[in-house]
Amino acid sequence: MANESFDCIIIGSGPGGYVAAIRAAQLGMSVAVVEQDKIGGRCLNYACIPAKAVLRSADIVSEIREAGEFGITVGEPTVDFGAVSARREEVIGTLVGGVEMLMKKNNVELIHGAASITDAKNVSVDGRELEAAKAIILATGSVARPIPGASFGGTVIDTAQAWALDALPKKLAVVGSGPSGCEIASAYGRFGVEVELFEALDRVLPTEDKDISRLVERGLAKQGVTIHTSTLIGDITAGSNSATYSYGEEKGEADWLVIAAGRGADVEGLGIGAAGLDLDEHGLIAVDGHQRTSVEGIYAIGDLVHGPALAHKASEEGIIATEAIAGENPTPLDYIDIPRATFCSPNVASFGLTEEQAKEQGFDVTVGKVPYGAVGAGTLYGDRGGLVKIVGDKKYGELLGAHIVGAKATELIQELVNTKLLEGGYPEVARFIHGHPTMSEAVLEAARAADGWLIHG
Repeated sequence: MANESFDCIIIGSGPGGYVAAIRAAQLGMSVAVVEQDKIGGRCLNYACIPAKAVLRSADIVSEIREAGEFGITVGEPTVDFGAVSARREEVIGTLVGGVEMLMKKNNVELIHGAASITDAKNVSVDGRELEAAKAIILATGSVARPIPGASFGGTVIDTAQAWALDALPKKLAVVGSGPSGCEIASAYGRFGVEVELFEALDRVLPTEDKDISRLVERGLAKQGVTIHTSTLIGDITAGSNSATYSYGEEKGEADWLVIAAGRGADVEGLGIGAAGLDLDEHGLIAVDGHQRTSVEGIYAIGDLVHGPALAHKASEEGIIATEAIAGENPTPLDYIDIPRATFCSPNVASFGLTEEQAKEQGFDVTVGKVPYGAVGAGTLYGDRGGLVKIVGDKKYGELLGAHIVGAKATELIQELVNTKLLEGGYPEVARFIHGHPTMSEAVLEAARAADGWLIHG
């Protein structure tokens, strides 16, 4: 018999779980959040937030080095990595405190401990029995997975450990050039660390548009990163002070070897098998558009289910799940239109189809490409090398995808995402008045290029 009862019990307090909890409370439910580690989950404590805090420090180093181009004379910056690490922890603490405050403000009860589902209505937390009168939401996120032939330990580390280093290494080897791998390489490369970046496929950021990948690779190389594409790494050994590895006929050694090549759903001990939850073809929890699993009363969100493993995707799924529990009819997510962001230098942001994918799907494709240097702000702010690329369908003027590389790309992409979600197309963007001189004018010109009447180009 349950000791306590809540309308909704949420397992996991990351961006999916805590947002779901607040929304459920707003809808009049009594809510408990169970967290076995730290409030805010991996995103706030080990991934998104510490990564961006360290990357921001690397951005400052880059800006100082480029100050001479703007008539400001300064010496070569010195990186006090202890201070960088202290700021990282301060940022984490501030944001975690904010989440705690929000949950308290909304009367969400936080329960510390390891949770497991005992059935569709009950959750056990270290012997404490809880009943969910309406629903259980699973929001435990994902964990790092090693590559075949390797295991984590010692000097072989995952991405969370890479962002938590308390001293700068002399050399870092990074396996995997997806968003996490490129961010790590870009940050530490700009701090003066020797970085080798390994990718099994033929280009960095292999899921991004090829034009974007090409510019990122060029940017990383300028930061001193040695890039090995179409390269498999093996014979990984964690020594007491370094890690050794082989690639092709070569052998390498680094202070730390970071595996940034994949993650898996964190379901250990959660009891999904005993609860009878169905899995999809990828081994993730199968859900419908309202995040309902195969067991009535149990919902799943975030990295536990299909779709991109992104914090903002998990948050929105948490809102959808709680609104469905409350009897509303929320609109399911269209995963193709979720913005993707990589905070390496240069920034990368995208949504929708690449040019290649659009052609493969049979669209009558039009492409608008405009470099940042085509608009005044690119020259003013010293970033002429960025690029905005819009992929459209000529028949209806539809926005099929957009891809941006360069300063503030992660901010600029939102205009195009919003246009698509409001059922606009690239001809509409081409007529929007943009402030001058701003980087957003490159978005305007790319839309005009797609529509066949580029002005500045």
